[in-house]
Amino acid sequence: MNTFFNSSRSYIYLIFILIVAAGCTSAPQKPKVFTVEIKDMKFVPQNITVSKGDTVIWINRDMVAHDVTEETAKTWTSGPIAAGGSWKMAVAEEANYYCSIHVVMKGKIELE
Repeated sequence: MNTFFNSSRSYIYLIFILIVAAGCTSAPQKPKVFTVEIKDMKFVPQNITVSKGDTVIWINRDMVAHDVTEETAKTWTSGPIAAGGSWKMAVAEEANYYCSIHVVMKGKIELE
């Protein structure tokens, strides 16, 4: 009888562990899309916090062309974005960026 009790208790613990483990798993989060407007010679918002894999779309609402260029090593750039145009990028890492045409325009991508 004692063996039955111990084995029943083991099954109960096993079931409990499986239920807890199932509750701890979550589905992967779908990438999100964030928008940065380029207007009045600024990136709006200037700083943005996203998750790795999310997409950022820059929309040029100014009357002149701008670009979006990684500041430190120039590892990526949009090239010129005409007025009314846009450019998007999936985020792989944090970055400071700027407009290489108008170097006073700066922005930052931060990861959660």
